[in-house]
Amino acid sequence: MHASAAHHVAIVMDGNGRWATRRLLPRVAGHKQGVDTLKRCVQACIERGVGVLTVFAFSSENWGRPTDEVSGLFDLLATALAKEIKPLHENGVQLHFIGDRSGLSPKVCAGFVEAEALTAANRRLVLNVCFNYGGRWDIVQAAARVQARGEDMSEEAIEASLALAHVPAPDLLIRTGGEQRISNFLLWQLAYTELYFSDALWPDFGGADLDAALAWYAARERRFGKTSAQLSGAGDAMHGRQAA
Repeated sequence: MHASAAHHVAIVMDGNGRWATRRLLPRVAGHKQGVDTLKRCVQACIERGVGVLTVFAFSSENWGRPTDEVSGLFDLLATALAKEIKPLHENGVQLHFIGDRSGLSPKVCAGFVEAEALTAANRRLVLNVCFNYGGRWDIVQAAARVQARGEDMSEEAIEASLALAHVPAPDLLIRTGGEQRISNFLLWQLAYTELYFSDALWPDFGGADLDAALAWYAARERRFGKTSAQLSGAGDAMHGRQAA
């Protein structure tokens, strides 16, 4: 069974710092360019019928980066929240900020809550921005929720308690920047996701790159542990002939 159009696309937006360094610019300049790329990507996903876009904006491991870069990222986040939320809302985008908010400032957290409330009724595209997020953190916090409710620790209970429980698992993961690893992103949710790696640095990632990834995905055979014959029905037909 070949995949059809990807409903949920996840992206590790990698390469902002390298993009800036190659141009002799501060790394934060690359992140600013990356925000513009994300804006274009959101529009491109809407135009291509993608229903959910989940992006890795800041991992729980990114705190270890140089202080000026982390500070610049937070300033950029605050600016983007103030500037971009209204256009996203008018474009029908439903926003979710996914991650551990305990280490974030009250101002940033209040901005998250306000943006989510404003866009909650939108249905054109669900945009999940993973900020201060880690896949291991997600599984641990989900297990803690299950335990707090006094439920049995099952796959179903954990899955219902994950930070992305409001959307189905990603069909396609795109990682830009030439690296080929998951980097603690959506560890539970990526169990059967198709993984696509692009050499383009995130600020250079455009519509043609997205189309290439979506076309690659559409040609994939998603078996979910089964065989090709089972999916095509050939296995059942062959079994029927043998029984006859």
